[in-house]
Amino acid sequence: MIRRVTVPSLFPPPSYSHASVVEAGTRLAFLAGSVPLGPDGALVGPGDPVRQAEQVIDNLREQLGAVGSDLAHVVATDVYVVSSEPAVLSAVWSVVEASGLSTGPHSSTLIGVACLGYTGQLVEITATAVVPE
Repeated sequence: MIRRVTVPSLFPPPSYSHASVVEAGTRLAFLAGSVPLGPDGALVGPGDPVRQAEQVIDNLREQLGAVGSDLAHVVATDVYVVSSEPAVLSAVWSVVEASGLSTGPHSSTLIGVACLGYTGQLVEITATAVVPE
């Protein structure tokens, strides 16, 4: 159902694929950005990008479950981190790897940004996933 491609002529990515191909006729879910808010709407992990990344993954897991999918069926993500420091981006990426989200591996972009939508928000992840039959 999902063919993940790492292009031999390009520099090998550390833990993601260059492209994911889904055959026509497959249902796809395009998820809004998962944010680090708890069920009560409060920011989880103020000032802590790793804790926020964990909450974002938990929320992403809930979003996927609601549409009949899961982390293993994610084909592409954009991971936004409020930081210009590579070490902070790497710490957030470690959370992504540990979650199983990068199983496959999926196609992903890790992006350092100036700010995100909620006050104190440091991490957000958008995703596209296959919804299995």
